[in-house]
Amino acid sequence: LKGQCDSFLTFSLTLCLCGTTAGSQGQFPVTQNVTVVEGSAANMTCRVDYNDNTSLQWSNPAQQTLFFGDKKALRDNRIELVRASWKELTISISDVTLSDEGQYTCSLFTMPVKTSKAFLTVLGVPEKPEITGFTRPAVEGEEVTLTCTTSGSKPAANIRWFRNDKEVQGVKEVNATGRSFVVRSTVRLQVDRNDDGAAYTCSVEHVALNSTPHQVTEVLEVHYAPQVEIVHSLIVPQEGQYFKLECVSKGNPLPEPVLWTKDGGDLPDVERMIVEGRELIITSLNKTDNGTYRCEAHNHLGSNSDEYVLFVYDPNALTQHSPDHALIGGVVAVVVFISLCFIIVLGRYLARHKDITRERQEMWFISSRKTLALPIITL
Repeated sequence: LKGQCDSFLTFSLTLCLCGTTAGSQGQFPVTQNVTVVEGSAANMTCRVDYNDNTSLQWSNPAQQTLFFGDKKALRDNRIELVRASWKELTISISDVTLSDEGQYTCSLFTMPVKTSKAFLTVLGVPEKPEITGFTRPAVEGEEVTLTCTTSGSKPAANIRWFRNDKEVQGVKEVNATGRSFVVRSTVRLQVDRNDDGAAYTCSVEHVALNSTPHQVTEVLEVHYAPQVEIVHSLIVPQEGQYFKLECVSKGNPLPEPVLWTKDGGDLPDVERMIVEGRELIITSLNKTDNGTYRCEAHNHLGSNSDEYVLFVYDPNALTQHSPDHALIGGVVAVVVFISLCFIIVLGRYLARHKDITRERQEMWFISSRKTLALPIITL
């Protein structure tokens, strides 16, 4: 390779000396910086607005000649000629790697040689992230650590955490490995039953990914003790009615089955009292069903229970003791009538009292005037 480059350098200098003219002072190569994503292709273009048949050359950051005019100098199958003329030399580097990054030089072999620099920036694509630290179901109250890791990014990627759709903060760590970076972000949380089934998503953002970040999700499984509540189907249970109690229990693992008892013992009438899963069904209520019903659920983390006091009403008694709406209406009418009469009498009394008071005030006023006039009459 060294001998090949030396031969091309000699060939370049020869062409340079032959192609130099008096007008070479106005010739300048023009290049532009290029940014590509790792694995894609980079086109390096060098142009000259005025050229008197002087050759152009591209060389890499190691100063190895890639192309001299349309002549390939470096045996690299990834590097190809796109266009070669007296005014332009464009080459293509396919399947670009991070090691291709650096400053490339376009040379115009005038006397003296004129050069233009173009920097090739290669963006390292971050690998798909991985969440570690959660390998088994957690127990309510434990501290859980989730770590999201992505490697291969350049520049360093950004990691964001989301709990369902709400963002949560993590602690970020960046380490360089060669030309790329390994990025980690960690969240620590003390889990409870509300975290059971919660989705924690690690989202990796990077300029090489445009607006489509890499994401990975970990769904938490949290074990917790049961919580029980009894729900009844009737507000006023009556004899002969169909009645159902449901034991609504939550827990992980799910408490199965639940245990039904009455007044601290077994259910007394298994023919009418049917247990189906979490439900207790009494097909036809009677007075003997009165009592305290208890539902209990348990798993390996604990147990919980709830109670319901059942009182069965006699439908006939409810009808007999139902209020007489006509009687209530009559009583209300009498009360209203008495109230109106009282208001009328009170109004008349106040009006009469007001008139008497006014007459007394007038008599007092007249008497006072007479008393004041007596000394004048005497004189």
